[in-house]
Amino acid sequence: MLFNTEAYAIFFIGVALLFFRWPSQYRWVILLGASYFFYMWWEPDYIILILLSTAVDYYTGLQMGRLPDQPSRKKWLYLSLLVNLGLLATFKYFNFFADNWNSLSEIMGMPTHLPYSEWLLPVGISFYTFQTLSYTIEVYRGRIKPEKHLGVFALYVAFFPQLVSGPIERAQRLLPQLKKKIGFDYKRVKSGLLLMAWGLFKKAVIGDRLAVYIEPVFDNPYDHQGWPVVIAAIFFGIRVYCDLSGYSDMAIGAARIFGVDLMINFRRPFHATSIRDFWRRWHISLSTWFRDYLYIPLGGNRVVKWRWYFNLVLVFAAVGFWHGANWTFIGFGLIHAAYILIGDMTQLTRNRLDRALGWNRLPRINMIRQIVITFLLYSFSMLICRANNITEAFYLVGQLFPLNLSQLNVPMYTQNLPDLLILLAALLIMEGVHILQSRRSVYGWLNALPFWVRWSIYILLAWMIFALGIFEERAFIYFQF
Repeated sequence: MLFNTEAYAIFFIGVALLFFRWPSQYRWVILLGASYFFYMWWEPDYIILILLSTAVDYYTGLQMGRLPDQPSRKKWLYLSLLVNLGLLATFKYFNFFADNWNSLSEIMGMPTHLPYSEWLLPVGISFYTFQTLSYTIEVYRGRIKPEKHLGVFALYVAFFPQLVSGPIERAQRLLPQLKKKIGFDYKRVKSGLLLMAWGLFKKAVIGDRLAVYIEPVFDNPYDHQGWPVVIAAIFFGIRVYCDLSGYSDMAIGAARIFGVDLMINFRRPFHATSIRDFWRRWHISLSTWFRDYLYIPLGGNRVVKWRWYFNLVLVFAAVGFWHGANWTFIGFGLIHAAYILIGDMTQLTRNRLDRALGWNRLPRINMIRQIVITFLLYSFSMLICRANNITEAFYLVGQLFPLNLSQLNVPMYTQNLPDLLILLAALLIMEGVHILQSRRSVYGWLNALPFWVRWSIYILLAWMIFALGIFEERAFIYFQF
């Protein structure tokens, strides 16, 4: 059940009506039942995986809560890691490992042929696995007490607004909110609906419209060189942002209606002035998960330089691999590690060069220059990320230069000129909102406007979504993760 469908609209309205009419102490039952129904809409059998993760982590959490220290809790943590990561590896990565093992064995002259799995990839398995693992790790560390209410814990694992594409929440933030008694609050509901509409605008009006210019290049990479490849990489980077941040906005907005405040997942990443700054703004729930549960335990940057470099490469390789069972995703992660390493190694030289060229005397222009460079570096990494395999990725990289206007297939972009103009106007609107967000609360700004102006904006946003949006049931990109 996709967020951008009539089925979800009917489902959500029905759940909200039941939620506010039900006694507050039993509202978790409504949300849990709705969450399981929402997930089973895709593949009913795979609800077993969520139930298994829930049962194992609920039990291991209780067991760890009875023990006095981390050494005695370790075996229960290992059980949780084994079950959750085992399920993730089996359903998401088995064919990747089998394929690479078969290829390696042939190269070594000892061919073996591991069978391939025909299991479908469970929707959102990487998201809910990481969410439930964060609970067991926090209980193991003694930072939270085990949740004794099985129903509330099950809802924490499966809460439908953020179940399949995040944000990846932490137990200490989400569990207490699921126990609160929530009454109907007009302002909260209105702000939630507005955020859902904004997310749908980014997804339907911008993200899915960009697909028309992206898919021809990546579906037939050997037919394109130069500018079409550059434009496809840039457009795909924007599409991923609109798709994932659009989902996050809709998830945060939906949860807000039920009285739950999910964490902000994006903070204007295309305003980042460096790749390091980019990862403070991009997919924050994922980047902080890897920071807290892998990077810091490895020593972070509080180690000798070579070890810090190693930690960085390992963590970004893991971030890439989390995205998908393909070398292109690992390449995506390693490219970002390389960006940060090269940036650190060349920091002093670049500072001297900036002073020599006078960039330090033009702070606003220098900031714009840094933003553009960061965005282009990000776009290049998305070229690798989107390629169907590593061979096509290398080919596409080789076709980036030289850039020749004669290579540009102008009709591909102008054959539907009104559509292109809608896209450009929507991008300008989105950037305008980003600029406003950097200065003040958009919701606060709206509420300060006269009633008729405010509601004119709401009606205009709704009209743009339903009149200009593309509703072809395109799955959200991160559903495959």
